[in-house]
Amino acid sequence: MSPPDVLTAARRQAVSVSLATGLYGVSFGALSVTSGLDVAQTMALSLLLFSGGSQFALIGVLGAGGAVGAAVASAALLGARNALYGAQLAPLLALPASRLVPAAQLTIDESTAVATAQPDRTAARVGFWWTGAGVFVLWNLFTLVGALAGDRLGDPRTYGLDAAAAAAFLALVWPRLGGPQGRTARLVAAAAVLVALATTPVVPAGVPVLLAAAVAILVGVLSPALPAVPVPGADDPGADDAAPPGTTGADGPADRPDHRRSAP
Repeated sequence: MSPPDVLTAARRQAVSVSLATGLYGVSFGALSVTSGLDVAQTMALSLLLFSGGSQFALIGVLGAGGAVGAAVASAALLGARNALYGAQLAPLLALPASRLVPAAQLTIDESTAVATAQPDRTAARVGFWWTGAGVFVLWNLFTLVGALAGDRLGDPRTYGLDAAAAAAFLALVWPRLGGPQGRTARLVAAAAVLVALATTPVVPAGVPVLLAAAVAILVGVLSPALPAVPVPGADDPGADDAAPPGTTGADGPADRPDHRRSAP
């Protein structure tokens, strides 16, 4: 079992990331209706697609007068990164089959970042569920606010909400740039930034993100193999019982050190 302070830290990270990301939903809602979608269509994107990058890519193409097929292709291309997140999270979280469907819906940038930043499996589950659920609720709430406000907000990007979301990510990544593997992490990050900056003007939306991710994959393939490190908490008999808020289990109301439910 994770110490209570570790679980509390995971929840705090989840809440801060959820707030920063959820507020940015105002921008999506407003831009979506000004791109030609109505409120119902805008909300369907946030509720069902629930991938901020893909949603912005889709309305960007539509707003520029592009065809629906091109918009869907751009969104799908950018959303392909979620499959990589799933492959990374599956062994870390080791969720029971009954929770795989909701977990798939909440597998996004933010929930992956918070989960993988935790020191053990129980804390990772807390971070994943709390972030996934928190972002889902706030993203959809503020999408609705933005969609209803529409043009009355002006250009929502002037409020700097995109910077708030980026700052939250940087706060999660920053600790990983130190420690024994810090030098490699810094070099990979710098190379990924250069690749993204160089390719953004010349390739479709979504491709620079995938190319930047390919930098890290290439480094991992070419680097000497490191000894396998067991996942802390993997043998915790209560770990498989960690459940989303409102359920019983290691993180449910029954033995509330708390839980970890959460999710553009």
